[in-house]
Amino acid sequence: QVQLVEAGGGLVQAGSSLRLSCAASGHTFSSYAMYWFRQGPGKEREFVASISWSGRYTDYADSVKGRFTISRDNAKNTVHLQMRSLKPEDTAVYSCAARAAYSAYATPHDMDYWGKGTLVTVSS
Repeated sequence: QVQLVEAGGGLVQAGSSLRLSCAASGHTFSSYAMYWFRQGPGKEREFVASISWSGRYTDYADSVKGRFTISRDNAKNTVHLQMRSLKPEDTAVYSCAARAAYSAYATPHDMDYWGKGTLVTVSS
């Protein structure tokens, strides 16, 4: 069992930066690839970013590529999502998820564990 707890959401203006964190407890953190998903108002949950077990491989949705950076610290059992140049369309509940297998892109159905999410609101 893996427990995931997100933090760092909030209300920011367009163009701002925000850093989300996801703290993991339970099984060996480094055994899981980590993902960020988001669900905007009235939208389906969508893939945002992924990072492999060691952090060597990362991938991003086209909508955030070049603005968001995913990273992980296996010594601290945390994964981060650094978000820059935020846009109103980035407004969503952001959730981290863990998966034993790694693939650059994944769907919500592929995940083994989920956090409850943190709300990011970007005002124009």
